[in-house]
Amino acid sequence: MKVYKFGGASVRNAEGVRNLQHIVEGEENLFIVVSAMGKTTNALERVFTHLQKAEKAEAHAEIDALVAYHYDIINPLWGEEHPIEEVDALFAELREIVDKTVYRSQDAELWYDRVVAYGELISTTIISKYLKHSGIRNRWIDMRECFVTSARHKDANVDIKASKLKLRAALENTGVTVFVGQGFIGATPDGEVTTLGREGSDYSAAVVANIMQAESMSVWKDVDGVLNADPKLFKDAVKIDSLNYLDTIELAYSGAQIIHPKTIKPLQNKNIPLYVRPFGDKTKPGTVINGEAERVKLPIMIYKRQQVFLIIRAKDFSFVMEEKFGEVFSLLERYRIKTHLIHNSAVDLGLCVDASWHIEELQKALEEEDFEVERYDDVALLTIRNYTDELYSKYIKRHNHIVRQVNPESVRVVMHDGELV
Repeated sequence: MKVYKFGGASVRNAEGVRNLQHIVEGEENLFIVVSAMGKTTNALERVFTHLQKAEKAEAHAEIDALVAYHYDIINPLWGEEHPIEEVDALFAELREIVDKTVYRSQDAELWYDRVVAYGELISTTIISKYLKHSGIRNRWIDMRECFVTSARHKDANVDIKASKLKLRAALENTGVTVFVGQGFIGATPDGEVTTLGREGSDYSAAVVANIMQAESMSVWKDVDGVLNADPKLFKDAVKIDSLNYLDTIELAYSGAQIIHPKTIKPLQNKNIPLYVRPFGDKTKPGTVINGEAERVKLPIMIYKRQQVFLIIRAKDFSFVMEEKFGEVFSLLERYRIKTHLIHNSAVDLGLCVDASWHIEELQKALEEEDFEVERYDDVALLTIRNYTDELYSKYIKRHNHIVRQVNPESVRVVMHDGELV
């Protein structure tokens, strides 16, 4: 079996869905993992925000726009107005959540997952229906019934052992060899919907590949393969032909938009190669990620936006010792805030973390534990691996930075977003 993963940008319009059909046509023993279409997840996050504020009219207006957007994809695919009963039913369920939910702030992540999961359910329903319409027999798979996850809402992990029997059973004796399933979602053992973190569809595909012992996994993107930098920010970006698992994990951890950080381990455990391939031309080889590739020597530049930098110190100016670290990181875990850089002195602990709706709560909790908190919003984290003197002068030396960390292999700086150029 092969596993193909298609992101939301790939299926953002009818042309993209037709191209997906072209890529999978003629394939057998294939599992297709699909994300929500276009910017649907962002729109569903707005629905959730309105749910939090009991703004039902505004939430329904967002849903109306989503219905129109998806039918702007569906109708051209069939060449006429083509209601899909299953899609309408999913939107009806979403409206019912808006109308009947009694929201409590302590259940924020739970309701977030319930709302946002509809993006993948709707997209895969459309894809499966269109593939059948095009002559490709397939089975729609509900990953909420196949992936058993932890109860960590918004960032759940899949229990591969518990999911193995469920997924394999769902694929057996179906009479077809092509399957369409959602990325990004699963469910707890008691059936509560969970999501696997933003960009979690890559992780979903990797778990499917692991369980089914796939010969390969391919992620289809709008680039020719993995690049050493974002071409929108760095004009000299070039393609990397091959990467090993270790480099990929390190780059993903640093913020590179290569692959979800949790994705690699399920593939590495079964030595399954991962291909990053261009959605626009399936004949191109793309980039292969496996255990045999040599370490990358060319410079790799990663610019991670939507960060917050916190400087934390004890109010009595005591040393930042192990017990202080423990208190701080315990609070980070409580509020599910991810740290991407740590910088400490004798009395200060500096953390570059993801911007989150829980930042205010974290700051208040730290202050209640007798810490002072200095905060910088709207910052970015720039990482350059295998940097050269030229790159150091161009991107590091000429800028004022909040924090700079340098070692022989890499340099990392926290800067105000927008100061890169």
